[in-house]
Amino acid sequence: MNISIFGLGYVGCVGMGCLAQNGHKLIGVDTIPIKVDLINQGKATIVEKDIDRIILEQYSKGNISATMDYRKAVHETDISILCVGTPSTPQGHLNLDYIYQTAEQLGESLRDKDSFHIVAIRSTVLPGTNARVGEIIEKASGKKRNEGFAVVSNPEFLREGTAVEDYFNPPLTVLGSDNEKALDIMAGIYSKVNGPIEKVDIRVAELIKYINNSYHALKIVFANEVGNVCKNLGIDSHEVMRIFCMDKQLNISPYYFKPGFAYGGSCLPKDLKALKTLAHDNYLETPVLNSIEASNDIQKQLALNLIKSSPANKVGILGLSFKSGTDDLRYSPIIEVIEWLYGKGSEIRIYDKNVILSRLVGKNKSFIEEKLPHISQMLSENLDEVVSWAEVLVITNKEDEFLALKPKPGQRIIDLARLDSLKGLENYEGLCW
Repeated sequence: MNISIFGLGYVGCVGMGCLAQNGHKLIGVDTIPIKVDLINQGKATIVEKDIDRIILEQYSKGNISATMDYRKAVHETDISILCVGTPSTPQGHLNLDYIYQTAEQLGESLRDKDSFHIVAIRSTVLPGTNARVGEIIEKASGKKRNEGFAVVSNPEFLREGTAVEDYFNPPLTVLGSDNEKALDIMAGIYSKVNGPIEKVDIRVAELIKYINNSYHALKIVFANEVGNVCKNLGIDSHEVMRIFCMDKQLNISPYYFKPGFAYGGSCLPKDLKALKTLAHDNYLETPVLNSIEASNDIQKQLALNLIKSSPANKVGILGLSFKSGTDDLRYSPIIEVIEWLYGKGSEIRIYDKNVILSRLVGKNKSFIEEKLPHISQMLSENLDEVVSWAEVLVITNKEDEFLALKPKPGQRIIDLARLDSLKGLENYEGLCW
């Protein structure tokens, strides 16, 4: 495949060399003459393990070249990959000027090109950029999107220092487009890359890099706060985190990574508070740890606001315990929401097959009696009764019996647990989806 790469910086140079090594023919485009000259001498434009050897090897084979003539590059290739910079503005916004200028150039070049052309956005951009790039190309070229050209979002996941290794062995390759032909062609150029290919919604592809990097930053700060606590206590922080990372079932896993309602239960709130207090007692600042509970409280407030957004007064709660399959009510987040609703005059009925008041003992019993002294008047042992009575149904966990829920006409469904079987129902709304 003949491919042009716009932008010969870090991502562009690595992409050029690796694509050429996988059998493609590359033309690099840049506005900086020295970068173009380096490529045309068989030299890399960056310092990165193995890329200098790859560029020299592929240049010697005639597989790569560079130019400042963007028209020539577009006319001689079938795919153009955008790797131009997207720097931050002083206010923290992204400067997408280079992306839009390149889109303008692509459009001008496509005006007198007959064959179908694919534009792949490899740069890190915000949701909506793919659509805007398509609009700019349409205006400049006079061609219609998905007739004369297609736009694909294809974020990169390269780390400096291991970029070549990461290119050939990525965790996955993400492709987002509204054109199946373009998706298939782009999947083909990555066929020799060792990793799964995920075809997703365009806006998912545009956002994922920001989610990745924000989480990576969070991991570093979290580990540093743990390290600060450990050092103060004379504990080996690296040994603590080694053991932490050995848990692939919960700690390093997809578990808990599902947007939804707040956490609760007897462990998470108590242990987080204990660690925060330990840090405080040792005069350590741990802003990440300190912000977790505050963020969790915001999620409860969002659920309350969603319920209160309806004028209905009869609220049926399906699930009282902090998660399905247990009768543990301690710090169950829905209890606080029920407290707030009851205090504002809402009528409440609750169904949870696992919660039987006569069987509650110890702290579990005392917690619910303190938080909801009128709980016995709210609890029902009959799911159908609660469903038929309520004007609004609030689902808090994933009990199997809720999957086939049949609400009455006009009844509002508020889902805090994401039951996919309910998403097509009328008057359905999820908490954060």
